Order: sequence, then structure tokens, then C-alpha cells
Amino acid sequence: MFQYDPKFIRNFSIIAHIDHGKSTISDRLLEVTGAVSQREMQEQLLDDMELERERGITIKAHPVTMYYKAQDGNTYQFNFIDTPGHVDFSYEVSRSLSACEGALLIVDAAQGVQAQTLANVHLAIDRDLEIFPVINKIDLPAADPEEAKKQVEEVIGLPADHAVLCSAKTGQGIPDILEKILTDIPAPKPPETETLRALVFDSHYDPYRGVMVYVRVMSGELKARKKIKFMATGKEFEVLEVGIFAPNQKQVDSLRPGEVGYVIAGIKNTSDVKIGDTITTTLDGAETPLPGFQVIKPVVYAGIYPVDSSEFEVVREALVKLQLNDSALHIEQESSLALGFGFRCGFLGLLHLEITFERLQREFDLDIITTAPSVVYKVTMSSGEEKHVDNPAHYPNPSTIEYIEEPWVIAHIMTPGDFLGAIMSLAVDKRGILDKTESIGGSRLLLTFRFPMNEIITDFNDKLKSVTRGYGSFDYEFDQYEVGSIIKLEIKVNNEVVDPFSCLVHQTKAESKGRAICNKLKEVIPRQQFKVPIQAAIGGKIIARETLSALGKNVTAKCYGGDISRKRKLWEKQKKGKKKMKEIGKVNIPQSAFMEVLKAEE
Repeated sequence: MFQYDPKFIRNFSIIAHIDHGKSTISDRLLEVTGAVSQREMQEQLLDDMELERERGITIKAHPVTMYYKAQDGNTYQFNFIDTPGHVDFSYEVSRSLSACEGALLIVDAAQGVQAQTLANVHLAIDRDLEIFPVINKIDLPAADPEEAKKQVEEVIGLPADHAVLCSAKTGQGIPDILEKILTDIPAPKPPETETLRALVFDSHYDPYRGVMVYVRVMSGELKARKKIKFMATGKEFEVLEVGIFAPNQKQVDSLRPGEVGYVIAGIKNTSDVKIGDTITTTLDGAETPLPGFQVIKPVVYAGIYPVDSSEFEVVREALVKLQLNDSALHIEQESSLALGFGFRCGFLGLLHLEITFERLQREFDLDIITTAPSVVYKVTMSSGEEKHVDNPAHYPNPSTIEYIEEPWVIAHIMTPGDFLGAIMSLAVDKRGILDKTESIGGSRLLLTFRFPMNEIITDFNDKLKSVTRGYGSFDYEFDQYEVGSIIKLEIKVNNEVVDPFSCLVHQTKAESKGRAICNKLKEVIPRQQFKVPIQAAIGGKIIARETLSALGKNVTAKCYGGDISRKRKLWEKQKKGKKKMKEIGKVNIPQSAFMEVLKAEE
């Protein structure tokens, strides 16, 4: 049995690129330590969302406590804090890593170091975690463990001579990993004070018990009936229950320094719990919170509208339910002349946006339209006031603007050397700037670019995969805001501005974007009884135009023979009728046109 003693506790996380075997290794660890019985065991046990299993990614972090009887005869408590691997969730990852003392770096023996591995390793190194490499999938015919070790040393700069070689599929090398965790990852540091300080690294909403807060106790003790306070929000609650994940919830008497578990305190609103916050006691609580707390800010915005406007309430309920388990999702109501009532939603990045849309369609069976994603621009007015604009509808009058700043990101692209030319031309097209090129292990390159964020949020990853035949991997992190010539592109149909088609673009891209949208609209808008001009405009200047020709009607069909003046009279009458119709005629744009234009390529 495990007797509480901080020196017998190990808290660790696993860092890996998509599909390098993180979930399978965690399955094996759970099996070997006996945390899950053979009967309950299934593949990817911690990824319990259907979407996670399908895409092979972790969306929601999932901690688990295991007990391991080591070769030295002692029983150790292992707290494994599973983290999402994608850069969109890097703040959650950084909080989860702050709850650990060490991390396992998993590298696929056949694929070597990939882009996402890099981003999260740097997060772990910044937090002074002990990291040891694990070379996985050594049973594959294409495996080259020595090359993978060399890449870990060259690219990441970690010594890999003592790396553990394993195969999560066959179970080979798993006991070595457990022993290595004992020797290489330090035990939690003894607390300096008895005052309670616990780090909140995640939370999820349980419909019966309210918000369940995932915590790592740094000092003091957490137990039922204790009055606690969240230091960032100032909210106070009484603890109803504390427990550990083993891997399902299991109630315990108390959580002590170094331990990881959950707290239930009858919290009704997820907004009361902020990731990275510090929990302390209401009486004689801590003076200062744990460092590193930030309020999560959305990076990408998009509109979500129901296809059938009568489903507005259903979409609202679905979004609220999603928000309960995803505190980073930002929602506000908005309306559009063309699309009716809907919501403006803020996301952490493109993957977050994609997953939210998929969950809305799958879990709630909704028919929704989404507008093109846009980033947040900082607009400085002539008066010195600063505005954040994420919606073209809120773009101020150009004459009142001093300058506009757009967000830039640093992107790491890993690719075989043969595709360098294709990637360079794609990067130039997306206004990218190459910072440096490094070669890794013979034939592979690590390219570091800087890109404006609005260039990579729509289709960059898809295009990169197609030009590198699927071999290129890509990851990005936010860099800074820089001044750019961003303008509002308006689309006019029959001289009326259609808001949902308006977008904020860089001056150099405005013409091609305008032309692409006009061409697309010409294909999808049904022909009318009169000519319809479709124009792209910047302010008062038209930069692209297409004309939708009128439906032909032969008014002289009934005239055969006779005088030409009779036909002329009918043509004149028709001309006047068309002129009048053009003045008062309305063009109805079908719903399908909105979907098509969102897909319009430049």
C-alpha cells in the first residue's frame, strides 16, 4: 500500500507529435501499474471523445494516478497529466506542465523529430522540467532508433545516449520507462509554508455535480468542508469532495503537497474557474498566487449561423453546452442582413475552430453555416484610441485611422529537402519571411518562417500537405503585432453592399481576392430579368467587376412580317421596363452562394 510521503510521488507529462504513440504508451503504463483491469482496458483509454480517437489527437487533457511497486520494494504514486499536443492549446499545455516535475519526450523511431514535438519541448524546457527521451515504435521495419536519437540531440539539444527504446504496441521497454521515471524525474519540492496553494490546470463540467476542478497541490492540504477562494476571480466556495483519477474519479480524504486530483465545490458556472488560477483558503490564505496565470484570449473569430433561422435557440443551447467543457470558447450574439441571427465565436486557433464546428455538427446534429475565419487586428485611431477589430462590420471609417497592426506568427516547418522549392513559393504567396534553414539528419530540413496570421488560418496546412505529398509537418506560435496595410474589401451586388462577403485583407491581396469572389458569385447567383453588376470595392474605388447577364425574352416573337417600326416600339417599351426594374429590382442571393464564396480560392 502507498503511504503518503512526497519523496515517493512523481508527477510527469508526455510530449509527442501527432501519431507518435503517446496514447498507446499511456495505455501500457496503466496496464503495467494495474490502474485498469484487463476487462476495462481498451485502446486510447484516456482519449474518450469519438473525435479524439478518429483524428488520433488529444483535445481534452486527462490526468490519471497510478501506483507502482518499484524494484527497490517501495510503492510510488505516479501522477500522469495527459496534455493536448496541438499548439492551439499551448496555454493549457503550459499550465499542465507547471503541475509536473518532469516529462517524457516520445519520438517515433521511423519518423524522427517533428514540428509539434519542438513547440511543446520548448514549453517544458522553459519550466525547468527534467526531460528524458523515449524512442517508440522500434518494432517497425523502417525504424531507425540511432537516427532518432541523433535528431533529438541535434534539433532539441537533449542528451539521448540514455534514451529508452520501446515499442508501445508489443509492450517492450515499458518497465524500463517506469524505472527511469523514478530515477530521472525528481520528487516534488517540500513546501515552504503550510498555507494552501493549489494550481488549477484544467476543469470540466459534470451535469450532476457542477464544475470539477483539476488541481495540483503545491502546499497546504485540500479536504472536504474547507472554505476555498479562487485568487484570480475572487470567488469563494466550500469544498464538497476531493479525489484522484484512477483513471475514473475516486474519492479520497485529502489532497496533500505534490498530489494531483480533483475538487468539487458546487460551482455552477465554468466562468468562475480560470485555467492557471491558484486556490487558497478564505481564512489566512496565501498572499501571492502561483506565477504564470493569464486570461485566455481568442485568436481567431468566425460567425456561426443556423441554416434554418428557426433553429437559432437550438444553436445557442449547443454552444452553451460546448462552452461548459471548453472554457476557451468565446461566444457573443450577432445578426447579419443576409444570414439572420447567429453568433460570433472566438477560438484559440484553427484546430480549435475545426473541432468546435465538427462537434456542433456531430454531437448536436446541427445544420450550420460558418463565415470565413478572421484574426484580431489592432486599430489605432487618429485620436490615439486603440480598438480591436475582428469583424469587418466593425471596421472604422478609414479617414479616422492612424495605422493598423496585424498579428504575426513564427512557424516551424519540417520537410524532406526535395520539397524546399515548392514550400518557398507557397510561403512567398502567403507573405512569409524565411528566418533560418537547418538541416536535420541528412535529408530533412527545419525551416523557420514568419507569417501574418490571417494568411495561414484558412488553407495553409492543406496546401503544405499537398505540396510535400503529406511529408511536411507544420506548427506555429504567436510572435507579435506589426503594422500592415490592411483594408476593407466590400462586395456589391446590384450596387448594394453585401456584408457577409466583406473581409479585411492586405492591400496586395485585395485585387485577387475581389476577383475570385466576383467570379464565384457570377456562377452561383441565379440570373435575373435585368443585368446585375457584381463589384469588389475598396472605399469608393471599384477593383474588380463581373456582370450577370439578363435573362433573354424575345418580345417581338409575336410579330411576323409587317413594319419594322412596330418591333422598334416593342423594344423601346422593353428597354424602359428593364431600366425601371433595375432601379427597383432586388437580387435574392441564395444560401448556397454564401457557402460557395467561403470556399472561393484566391
